[in-house]
Amino acid sequence: MSYAAIDAARVSRASKSALQTLSTVKETSEAHQRKTIMIERIQALAAAAAETEGCGVITLTSEEFWLISKNW
Repeated sequence: MSYAAIDAARVSRASKSALQTLSTVKETSEAHQRKTIMIERIQALAAAAAETEGCGVITLTSEEFWLISKNW
């Protein structure tokens, strides 16, 4: 599994965008719900990291990055 340290503010913005995109889809499957919850978690962690003094970086797996980038 690959990991990357990415700017937390950018991840937070991308996650918000992905969540907006997902909210427009009228799907109620369990997979869609799990995807949405995972992106909400990533967004919350990225926002906290972006606001933390001296931090500003979040580490994502390649799968997490793919999940966000596929939906923004």
